[in-house]
Amino acid sequence: MDLLLTIGVLFVFLYAILVGAPLFAIVGSMAVFFFWMADISTSAIIVEMCRLANAPGIIAIPLFTLTGYIFAESKTSDRLINLSDALLGWLPGGLAIVALVAGAIFTSLTGANGIAIIAIGGILLPALLKAKYDDNFSLGVLATTGDLGVLFVPSLPIIVYALIAKTDTVQLFIGGVVPGVLMILVIAVYAVIYAVKHEIPTTTFGVKKLLTAANQAKWEIPLPFVIIYTIYGGVITVGEAAAVTAAYAIIVECFIYREIDFKHFLKVIIESMQMVGSLLIILGVALALTNYLVDQHVPQLIMEFIKTHISSKITFLLALNLFLLIVGCLMDIFSAIIIIVPLISPVASGFGVDPTHLGIIFLANLSIGYLTPPIGMNLFIASIRFKEPVLKIFKAAVPFFILLLISLIIITYVPKLTLGPIDLLGKRPKLIDINNL
Repeated sequence: MDLLLTIGVLFVFLYAILVGAPLFAIVGSMAVFFFWMADISTSAIIVEMCRLANAPGIIAIPLFTLTGYIFAESKTSDRLINLSDALLGWLPGGLAIVALVAGAIFTSLTGANGIAIIAIGGILLPALLKAKYDDNFSLGVLATTGDLGVLFVPSLPIIVYALIAKTDTVQLFIGGVVPGVLMILVIAVYAVIYAVKHEIPTTTFGVKKLLTAANQAKWEIPLPFVIIYTIYGGVITVGEAAAVTAAYAIIVECFIYREIDFKHFLKVIIESMQMVGSLLIILGVALALTNYLVDQHVPQLIMEFIKTHISSKITFLLALNLFLLIVGCLMDIFSAIIIIVPLISPVASGFGVDPTHLGIIFLANLSIGYLTPPIGMNLFIASIRFKEPVLKIFKAAVPFFILLLISLIIITYVPKLTLGPIDLLGKRPKLIDINNL
């Protein structure tokens, strides 16, 4: 009877997901139901929410979110594009590389895939077409910009992943640098080859042009370097870096550039905190559900099932990538982190996968999944932004999708790319012993 009831309730939850019910309601209801079935007090859910409020680095989420919204509402994207063009426009494929770099920076600052497409797409699509890039290449490269930047500081998905997986945030930021650069470089090389083959004209490098662009963005240029130095150097914590970044963004955009007035600033605060509130509620109920799964030894059961069918680490990583690509095209990145990470983390540890390496693999997969049909989010965002059919966007993005898959394989099977910088800067985090969970 209990089994039939559980199956019936799971079908109800699945239906709720398909019709778009709020994630916090679904996850919270699941937690309450399973706690009730196991005759465990549901007060554990309240306890988890209180514990989340005191979690190290939790303050970074609202502060980095506010920062991202401020930059998205200002003309930061215009200044970043002008500066990138002045630096890289003279290269073959330079304008396409500008799109990649600007997209990566904007995605890392705003913490969300797809925003870069909206913010810079309208400016760069006409510029790419005018520079003699064909329609498919232009649409493909701009759709891809929404996938880049997730692995760079101050990426919000990395902070959320660290909270759920109980992994060191700084280690993830350090480990994500080389894989993130690799993803950009692989596509940049393709852009150079394309530009040379199609004889795309380049712009002339000019010191005056560079100085003008640098002067326009002089208040935004120091910010990434300050964040990187302070976090990677251990000068301040991630939460303190988030506070400095938010204060800096407010001063620069509201008082120096004066692009956001008081009324607009209040709107930005309300919209950003609505997102933060929904995210924190989901995190709280998800952590309660995670505790139930651990208490019922679900990770161990999954581990035993996988070991029956998968015997090697190489095969496990391949299966994990395929699974996460599917997850990435079905869920947004935060939902996937909250639901999937608690299940795969202990299993991956059982195969000897380093926790930080797993985090980078996970986030890289999820970002690529946004470009994966049938419902990859960035395909639809690009379709709406550029007023083109989704099928056309997907066909245009296929070469870039393949290149990102190649970079993903390299990231997965060459862990030194992730762990090497950590070894240089500090001690690598220890593996989790599944038997002690």
